[in-house]
Amino acid sequence: MKVTKKKVDDLNLVATIAIEQADYAEAKKKKLNEFRRTADIKGFRKGMAPLSLIEKIHGGQALAEVINSLINDGLTKFIDDNKLNVIGEPLPHGEDKNDWDNPDKFSFSFDIALAPEFNATVTAEDKIPYYNINVTAAAVKDYKSNLLKQFGSLETGDVAKEDDFIIVDFAQGDNKVEGAYVALRSIQDEKIKKSFVGKKAGDVMDVDVNKTFVNETDRAAMLKVSKEELATMKPKWKMTVKEVKTFVDAKETQETFDQIFGKDTVKSVEEFDTKVKERLGVEYTQESDYRFMIDAKEYLLKRTDIKLPDEFLKRWVFTANDGKFTMDQINEEYDLFAKDFRWNLIRQEIMKAQKLQVTKESLINEAKQIAAYQFAAYGMSNVPDDMLVNFANKTLEDQEQARRIYERCEDDLVLNFIRTVATIEKKKISLEKMRELTA
Repeated sequence: MKVTKKKVDDLNLVATIAIEQADYAEAKKKKLNEFRRTADIKGFRKGMAPLSLIEKIHGGQALAEVINSLINDGLTKFIDDNKLNVIGEPLPHGEDKNDWDNPDKFSFSFDIALAPEFNATVTAEDKIPYYNINVTAAAVKDYKSNLLKQFGSLETGDVAKEDDFIIVDFAQGDNKVEGAYVALRSIQDEKIKKSFVGKKAGDVMDVDVNKTFVNETDRAAMLKVSKEELATMKPKWKMTVKEVKTFVDAKETQETFDQIFGKDTVKSVEEFDTKVKERLGVEYTQESDYRFMIDAKEYLLKRTDIKLPDEFLKRWVFTANDGKFTMDQINEEYDLFAKDFRWNLIRQEIMKAQKLQVTKESLINEAKQIAAYQFAAYGMSNVPDDMLVNFANKTLEDQEQARRIYERCEDDLVLNFIRTVATIEKKKISLEKMRELTA
C-alpha cells in the first residue's frame, strides 16, 4: 500500500492511497474464514461450508470491510508520519471509479484540510477596552421598584385597571361558572380590554368569550369545560364582576427585606439601598465581563486573521451532520460557523500554550450559576446550596449542556488569562450606552 500527496494550497491537500491485491489478500481470507465459522448454511454443518461458497456469498462484504480498514489505517499513518494538524476528517475526492467486481488494484483519493498557522500570543502590547457601568441613583430607584413589585401581592381594589384581575361569575342558560379569574393584561384586543377597565364589583356585562379570550386552552380552563364541550357552546356569556384584585407593591418592611434577602440580612431602608447597589454592581460587572468577552474575541480574531479551508469545511459540516442541513442552509450560516470555529482554534491554542485546564469544580460552579439564575427568574433568590449542586449535577449529565458549559469554562480561563497579560483600557460608561454597544 502506498500513499502519495498532492498539495492544493497552504490549507488543502489530496492524499491518494494505492492498494494492490497483495495488500488485502491475506486480510480478506481471514475475514472470509470469520464468516465461515459462523455461517449456518443448509446442507453443511455450521462452520464447515466450503470457502468458495463463503466467497460467493460474503466476498463483496469481506472485501469492502478489509479495504475500508486499510484506508483508515493508511490515512491515520499518513497523517501521523507527516505530523499533519488536520481539520475535521478526510473526505472522498471525486467519485469512486474502482472496479469492485473485478478487484485487483484500488486507488482512493481524499481531500485533507490543514489547520492554519497563526500567532495567538497575548502581550501587554495588546490593548482591549473594559467598560465599567456607572451605578446611578435612578438605577437604584428603578431596581428597588422592580423588587418591590416582584414581591408584591394581590389586594382588593375598587375599580379595575389595565393590569388588574377581576373575579367573575359566568352564566349562559343553565351553564354557570363561579369565581373565574380574568387577567385584563391577557386580553389581546385593545378595544375589548378597555370595556373591562373601570368595572367594579356588581357590574354585569355580556362577553363574547371567543373574541375576548383567544387562547382556546385557557378559555376552556376558565369555563371549567373540555375543549370538546367548549366547541358546542355559544360564545356569548353574561359576566358578573364579584371582586376586583389589584397588584400592590410590597412595602419596605422587615418582612419584605427577609423575603428578598433572607432573614435579618437587611434591617433598614439604608441597608436595602446598599444591598441594591451591591446587586446592581454584580449585574453590571457581569454585563461588563460579557462585553469584554466580545471585545477580546473580536480583537484576537481580527489580529490573527485566520484563513480557513472554507469549501472543505462546508462539505465536512454537511457530511458530519449526515445531510441534516442542506448546502444552502450551510452556506447561509457559514460566516457565523467560521467565526466560532476561528475562536475555538484561538482558545485551544491559548489553553495549550498556557497549560490551562477545566476542573470538575469549575464545571459544577458554572452549572450552579446557571441554576441560580434560573431560580432567580422565578423569584427564588435564596436557594440552598445543596439544591443548586443537585441541579448542577443533573445538568452536567446532559451531554449537549455539559459541552456548552465546558466551553464556557474554557472561555473564562482564556479571558481571565488575557486580562492578566493584555493592557486593559478601563472606560466609564452609562448603562444606556452599554446596551447600545451590545445591541
